[in-house]
Amino acid sequence: MKLIRTAIMAAVAKKVYDEARKPENQAKIKQAIASYQNRAKSRPAR
Repeated sequence: MKLIRTAIMAAVAKKVYDEARKPENQAKIKQAIASYQNRAKSRPAR
């Protein structure tokens, strides 16, 4: 069971990695990170 789970996780990780290497997806990722950082900065500090 653990071997199957590991194989599935490796396949999912490879798919995510391959998609993240595409230039149009890199732009989306950078935009999402910038949006998250701006949202985190706008929150009041505790």
